[in-house]
Amino acid sequence: MDWLTTFPHLNDDFLRNLKKSIDEGFRMFTRAYGDSIESFFNPLQYFLIQSERFMTQTPWPIIMLLIGLLAWYGSRSLKIVFGSLAALFVIGMFDMWDDTMKTISMIFVCTVLAIVIGIPIGILMARSDRVQAVINPVLDVMQTMPSFVYLIPVVMLLGIGKVPGLIAVVIYAIPPMIRLTNLGIRLVDKDVLEAADSFGSSAWQKLKDVQMPLALPTIMAGINQTIMMALAMVVIASMIGVQGLGQPVLKAINNQYFTLGVFNGLAIVVIAIIFDRVSQAYGKRLQRHLEVVHG
Repeated sequence: MDWLTTFPHLNDDFLRNLKKSIDEGFRMFTRAYGDSIESFFNPLQYFLIQSERFMTQTPWPIIMLLIGLLAWYGSRSLKIVFGSLAALFVIGMFDMWDDTMKTISMIFVCTVLAIVIGIPIGILMARSDRVQAVINPVLDVMQTMPSFVYLIPVVMLLGIGKVPGLIAVVIYAIPPMIRLTNLGIRLVDKDVLEAADSFGSSAWQKLKDVQMPLALPTIMAGINQTIMMALAMVVIASMIGVQGLGQPVLKAINNQYFTLGVFNGLAIVVIAIIFDRVSQAYGKRLQRHLEVVHG
């Protein structure tokens, strides 16, 4: 009955040599092309640095005003606006303002990058079943792969710093953006598309004037989920140099500082709630508006 307790496997020497050759190949690739890849991401690094500089160096009353205006524009709810401002005021009182602004700037850049990359891919998936069949397994891997694994190739290629952390966060957070863009466009009523065809609309006009506006509430849900997943990745990304609320949490874990970890963890939760409430309220307003327009 030995076959019940043993499992056939590759020869140990072969497996060891295979792993070694893959590792060596990746190291050679990073030595050969690491600098070129790093220079490719320089514009992204500049964008992130400027965003962080704006959030940390602008006087806090102006930042509070801007966030209040954005919360009002998104939600049209005084309760959400005052709740957001009160939460940020408490964060400032507990001396977590700079770290919070760094985290918000990181989430902002991640979200912009996810939208710029994710929406076109989602549109391609919606227009072609073949493309969807190819990309869906990739998204499955991205969503189920342990987040620590993303850090290994990124750090080997780009080292420690803001950009590697940003890339790792985007890889982890972008799948909902792609999936929900694809879903939103596919759910557009066929009768509406036929009506657009009868008016002689081109494929681009149908996408721009019909499919994207009708899919916008679903796309907003994708943006919401991307923000939530990016915030969940902040602490892990702090291991490779991403500044913000994640670093004090990591410090608290390493040194067993209970209050430091709890306070900064709660600050991350507060940011997540603000983003969630504002984006959800905006999505619902879009939905109501479209229902009125399309009767």
